[in-house]
Amino acid sequence: MDHMDKKTLAAIPTDKAEMVVPQAVADQLTGYEDQLLIMENGETREVMGLSIEAVPMYNLPGEPNEKNHVKGRGNGYVLTIGGKRIYIAGDTADTPEMRSLQNIDVAFIPMNLPYTMDIESAASAVLDFEPKVIYPFHYRGSDVEAFKKMVTDQNQQIEVRLREWYP
Repeated sequence: MDHMDKKTLAAIPTDKAEMVVPQAVADQLTGYEDQLLIMENGETREVMGLSIEAVPMYNLPGEPNEKNHVKGRGNGYVLTIGGKRIYIAGDTADTPEMRSLQNIDVAFIPMNLPYTMDIESAASAVLDFEPKVIYPFHYRGSDVEAFKKMVTDQNQQIEVRLREWYP
């Protein structure tokens, strides 16, 4: 969708790749149709020995970016690899579907207004679904140290790992 870059995809070898995408991305990928596994919100599939769950990814009504990230158009994903559950949220708000996730070992959560959520919403969601480890991403301009403090002050069992995503 808004982060899918056809030029980058064309520049890397993809002839043996299988791509897991929502329909909105598949619609942009002409020439790759035989390589696409299209998943809808709520679907679970087994792919190459791992489980992939498509979690709805969207902005909430009334948010500035709700027209770009409407419910049903995009996916976040929970990957189960070697018994570990990894959640990659995508560009999303702190949706009920995120808040109700269970048994997440590692989560990647965005926080960048107006595209995703602010640090308070992200911290609140993380405290609801309690991943063991959380990596904030897509956070340009957000105070990730304050996010970390919000989470760890209320639940020291959640490990917040901060990384330099923007050199």
